[in-house]
Amino acid sequence: MRSIAYRTVFFSFIGIFLFASLDALIVGRESKSDNDPGNPNINKYAFSMLFSKFQKVVNQPLKNSKPVDIFLCGDVMLGRGIDQVLPYPSEPVLYERYMKDARGYVEVAEHKNGPIPSPVPFAYVWGDALEELERIGPDLRIINLETSITKSNDYWKDKGINYRMNPKNIPCLTAANIDFCSLANNHVLDWGYSGLSETLETLNKSHIKSAGAGNTLAEAESPAILEINSKGRVLVFSYGTTSSGIPLSWAAIEKKPGINLLRDLSENTVRAVKEKVNESRQKGDVIVVSIHWGENWGYQVPRSHITFAHQLIDEGGVDIIHGHSSHHVMGIEVYNNRLILYGCGDFINDYEGITSYEQFRDDLALMYFASLEPGTGKLIGLKMTPMQIKNFRLNRATKADAKWIADVLNREGKTLGTRVQIHADNTMTLQW
Repeated sequence: MRSIAYRTVFFSFIGIFLFASLDALIVGRESKSDNDPGNPNINKYAFSMLFSKFQKVVNQPLKNSKPVDIFLCGDVMLGRGIDQVLPYPSEPVLYERYMKDARGYVEVAEHKNGPIPSPVPFAYVWGDALEELERIGPDLRIINLETSITKSNDYWKDKGINYRMNPKNIPCLTAANIDFCSLANNHVLDWGYSGLSETLETLNKSHIKSAGAGNTLAEAESPAILEINSKGRVLVFSYGTTSSGIPLSWAAIEKKPGINLLRDLSENTVRAVKEKVNESRQKGDVIVVSIHWGENWGYQVPRSHITFAHQLIDEGGVDIIHGHSSHHVMGIEVYNNRLILYGCGDFINDYEGITSYEQFRDDLALMYFASLEPGTGKLIGLKMTPMQIKNFRLNRATKADAKWIADVLNREGKTLGTRVQIHADNTMTLQW
């Protein structure tokens, strides 16, 4: 977009110069006809007029500016049962109270919805989402990766649930052309510090950027800088909170590996985030803060989350709050023309057939496609495509399921000032 802008300004300048020169010539002739030989103010007037018109052109937004389009989703869990059906399954041993073998989750899912062809191709789990990504063509694809990518056997003791995917299955992520993985969550250290190190190394080798975890505090705090051709930069900061189940001991400190943990959601924390944003921000950058926060179940957005999100936008200059941890979709807010996703819901998991929380429909997932005004980060529009997880694969949601999600978003959006409109193809658009 910069090259287009430069060409536009250049040719506009030339046009204005020629026009102003013609004006000056006419003014000069009129002056001479009034017996004013060589008025020295004519050239000053012509230049002043030229500069004024040039400023107007430069300050006007470019008509051919295209929005920054970003795909976002919630938790992508590629471990345990998912990992077992991929071409290179990890050792299936688990240390859970009720399940000791990861293949058990495959059996539960198959009992619910029928057989899963194994091994499946790397792209299998993304299912119909791949076609939708291709159709919309976002500039960036951002996920919360809730899985350690490692062969490590150093599981975190007493945690209860430990997710890992074999590093040889990394093509599962590249098959969807994922650009960024948020790592500040409660599963990236499930297989110890060696597992975290291998996760970071595997993503780096696959040219997938990440933030929120690192071998040092500085690494964990650093944002991912994503360049979009002709549209500028998007900076993604990743944070986690203990309310999502992240152990306090996982926090990165100085030279100790760990995640970028927020100790609280106070005003001091807002100022700390603002400082980090300002250290990296350049004019025109779009700023995304990806936060793993809150309980897995329940629609009530904590007041502390709302206040924190508003302060990040007002004081920190953040453009998108990408919230996740809830296993189901939560309400959406647009605050000062900035998008707040309080809980995106799970996107890929192996929970198929597991009972207890069926009323929340964690089998239903949403693809979020946000369009932002380049240079300002203001929200232009949000499109959503509903999916259903079935046979460990994303499938287009039925009309009835799409309506169920729309009803939830409309109900929860009442207090947040938003609602959704559902279309004939079962996609949705946000209204505010």
